[in-house]
Amino acid sequence: MYTMKSSENVRKLEREKNKPGGLIGCSFALLLSFLISNDIFASELDTALRDTYNACVGIDEQLTDLKKMAGINTAVSAVGTAAAGGALATGLAKASVDKKLNFNTTAYNKLPTEDEFAKLKQDFLAVDYDADDFAAANVKSKKLGNWRTGLMAGSTATNIAGAVMAGKNNKDNQELEILVKNCVSAVDNLDKKMTQARVDGEDISEAKSIVTACGRYKHIDVSKVGKRNKGAFISSVVGASTGAAGTVTSAIANSDKVRDDNDEAGKQKEKNLNTTSNVLAGTTAAASGVATIFNATQISAIKKVAEVAEKCEEVLK
Repeated sequence: MYTMKSSENVRKLEREKNKPGGLIGCSFALLLSFLISNDIFASELDTALRDTYNACVGIDEQLTDLKKMAGINTAVSAVGTAAAGGALATGLAKASVDKKLNFNTTAYNKLPTEDEFAKLKQDFLAVDYDADDFAAANVKSKKLGNWRTGLMAGSTATNIAGAVMAGKNNKDNQELEILVKNCVSAVDNLDKKMTQARVDGEDISEAKSIVTACGRYKHIDVSKVGKRNKGAFISSVVGASTGAAGTVTSAIANSDKVRDDNDEAGKQKEKNLNTTSNVLAGTTAAASGVATIFNATQISAIKKVAEVAEKCEEVLK
């Protein structure tokens, strides 16, 4: 960009060959070409221009990749939020069905007395089910429990995927901050050399346009991109942890072993496990929702940096 073109060097060598002492002239021309092509005679302004080009070109491409990944992660975390929210809604529906099923069962495992049988009958009739309705409700409860477990497992998977992507983006964000820092440093140096070059009578129009466009990096907080990505990472990890715990708890609560334990302690255990599952589903939905917000705001922060990168690299071309 700032060296003599190879075609010009070739023409110069051809001219030297045709002069008296052509071999010596050719050798001198070759040496001169080598020195110029290696910036031995380049001005400080030319060197600063080259350094700025090397430091600033490539940031726009880095931002494009980050924006793409943040967009994917936003969609993934949104799916996780919906799945966990669905698990909570399903769990609450199951609780409503279970409430109708949960009448006094102390007489199930022993021959009831007349009074116990009357109480059992009263509790049963209170739920407004006949035998067929009761069996159907039991099947529905089991099905809702399975749906909740499946939705929790799905939310857990998406949160794990979100955490993995955010972890990878964290490294890319660190590299972005270094790239921008190096670019700002090169632009500052170019600004200094431009001042001296103006005094020396050099053309500073190109340098001036680069300093104006690329100098805007100093007014952008690039760290916001990394901070929001870190927030998404932490939220996804929390969602994955609570989602995994909720999946296991829901599966246990809906197992035949727990459901068929009809004494008071067994029924209370089942109730507690279902309540815990629903709480974990709600926590997972909240964590996934926060991750979605962080990912979305990360895209916004990336766009602000990208606007500067686009203008900067446009003047460097």
